[in-house]
Amino acid sequence: MTDDQRTRKPGASRRQFVEGGAAVLATLPALGATGAFAQALALPKSPVAISVIDVGGALALLQKPLENYRDAKKNLVSRMTFTKAPAPELPGKIKAMQEAGRVDIDLIIGGLDALSAGIEQNLWEPLLPAHAASLPDPTKILLKAALDMHNLGGGQGMCVVYYPSGPLLEYMPAKVKTPPTTAEELLTWTKQNPNRFLYARPANSGPGRTFIMGLPYLLGDKDPKDPVNGWDKTWAYLKELGQNVEYYPTGTGATMKELGDGSRDMIVSTTGWDINPRALGIVPKEAKIQTLKGFHWVSDAQYMFVPKGVSKEKLAVILDLISHTMTPAQQAFTYDEGYFYPGPAVKDVPLSMAPESSQKAIAEYGRPEYADLIANNPIETPLTPDKMVVAFRRWDEEVGTKRK
Repeated sequence: MTDDQRTRKPGASRRQFVEGGAAVLATLPALGATGAFAQALALPKSPVAISVIDVGGALALLQKPLENYRDAKKNLVSRMTFTKAPAPELPGKIKAMQEAGRVDIDLIIGGLDALSAGIEQNLWEPLLPAHAASLPDPTKILLKAALDMHNLGGGQGMCVVYYPSGPLLEYMPAKVKTPPTTAEELLTWTKQNPNRFLYARPANSGPGRTFIMGLPYLLGDKDPKDPVNGWDKTWAYLKELGQNVEYYPTGTGATMKELGDGSRDMIVSTTGWDINPRALGIVPKEAKIQTLKGFHWVSDAQYMFVPKGVSKEKLAVILDLISHTMTPAQQAFTYDEGYFYPGPAVKDVPLSMAPESSQKAIAEYGRPEYADLIANNPIETPLTPDKMVVAFRRWDEEVGTKRK
């Protein structure tokens, strides 16, 4: 996901499922309290305030596990505050705080876009192996595809939610009688139906970045992992496609609203962005999805990472908090209403562990074809952080600013 901030209906209900979590958690020692605890940071003797910022929309999946920790560990957390911001704004904000010597953001939830931008600027506290004594071993608990995503972060972030993502086309069947089946057919359709297709700026949109990273596979480009020397067909395609795109929204939520209100007939989507907006009534339930010939999944994940400059006392609590979110009982909340479908990054967290509301939403708005698509198509990791930053910059300069 992604991703830009998730759009919810006003008053949309939150999950009530608690998995016995807070009551049980309060009786447990801090995670990491093993024989290696001597090397771990000492937990504070009095509670600290923790500030969490969400730049990828995954707070919708993780707020309940975070609040469970806060409620169970009152000896460690006095209060926990949550804010949201667009991913592209984060690095500059953090860098300014660090230069001023006052970092007032303690924990970040974000995608590979924000993580990558901060890695490039050396903004994040190294988590692994530096704090291995306080964190679970990713190689032992993460799903294989989630571990691949985790490894892209170079130890500077912990992968906490995962999904195969996309790229998918989502369309209204009443408007698109014969959906495209190849990239060439999509281009032709947009020429015949100008301004009826839309995707958001990749630097702040999970579906947007999944789309541009999936195109090299669809087009048979030279090297799908090299946006500089291996994407000749992709860049040419994106520029030509852009002649039929009215504008590029800054986030995915806008594309969903425009599909829902009839302003667009077809958009770029992912599994979660397909399921959740239909569950919330933003997009009509009857919307359909389509893959294109040569389809490869390009997976996505959300991470927790920490700015350099956070005090050691707070860092000790944050590491314990991250470990808590990685337990199966807390991971079950990440099914949510399908926003990051499936959601859990760790092994052995079936849908049956999820809150009843999650199970009902996915049963009604999920798609049976997803199981087959996930099982029978390659799942690729995204670009490495350095190349992703380059791809975003090039898209901004050569595609996003070159609209007709």
